[in-house]
Amino acid sequence: MSELLIWIAAFIASIVILIKSSDYFTDSAEKIGISLKLPAFIIGVTIVSIGTSLPELVSSIFAILRGSSEIVIGNVIGSNIANIFLVLGVAAIVAKKTIKIDFELLHVDLPLLVGSAFLLTLTIWDGIFTLPEAILCILGIIIYLLYTLSSERKHKDTEIEKEMESELKNKKGLSWKTIAVLILSAVFIYLGAKYTIESVIQLSSILNIGKEVIAVTAVALGTSLPELFVTITAARKGKSEMAVGNILGSNIFNSFAVMGVPAFFGTLIIPQNILLFSLPVMIIATLLFFFMTQEKQISKWEGYLLLLFYIFFVGKLFSLF
Repeated sequence: MSELLIWIAAFIASIVILIKSSDYFTDSAEKIGISLKLPAFIIGVTIVSIGTSLPELVSSIFAILRGSSEIVIGNVIGSNIANIFLVLGVAAIVAKKTIKIDFELLHVDLPLLVGSAFLLTLTIWDGIFTLPEAILCILGIIIYLLYTLSSERKHKDTEIEKEMESELKNKKGLSWKTIAVLILSAVFIYLGAKYTIESVIQLSSILNIGKEVIAVTAVALGTSLPELFVTITAARKGKSEMAVGNILGSNIFNSFAVMGVPAFFGTLIIPQNILLFSLPVMIIATLLFFFMTQEKQISKWEGYLLLLFYIFFVGKLFSLF
């Protein structure tokens, strides 16, 4: 019992370290980008968007290095499900008004989300995710980033860009403190990811639960916390476009990059129970999101429905239903 409590505490602590160090890493990388006079929008698209998915990406790389490749697919699918059912559901519930969705998101981002989900399904359907399939996914994220950069989103909300430009004007130069924070946060990302995966392996052994089950629930939920906080904050401030865009971008990045990059370190084995239950749930979540957004809004009641789906998903995994 004491060993179980120790590894649960280690898991929680390592997840917290992983998330917080990813935040510091992203912030310092953003400041360095501003100091180097990179365009504000490019900083936002590349550094900030990738930064929110750093926990999933780094923990997935560590999983395959530890010979636990089933954690990778559990992390990706679990995060995608949590982002739609939990994050979007909670955002819709706490939003002051109905979440409005911009046409630009529906026009390109939403089809890319559905496309990334279906490509992921096709690549893992045979139970193995190979290097050539990983290269296809990497090409997918390159296409998404190129689209984002070329379109510049054409969003009405330019608050982030103005904030970055203001920082650029006030910036005297690159400080050693920023560089030190970048290096230290990278070290803590390494340690957080390492012990997150180690604790999952130990907990699965103690509880006799598949590593992919812990990954698709606890790890996915933990690494989705940045998206949850960002989206809830955006929704409460009435910036619903930012809230939905954050979820879309995160899921596309998960399906393409978080799945693709670890495969360069080894072949990913896909557990049968992921294919039989978690994958269909992710497809249902993606399609439900697609149909809900056709009216360019998501109501509070639809948020409650999404939350019910997430409760069912977690309960079913642990045989509560």
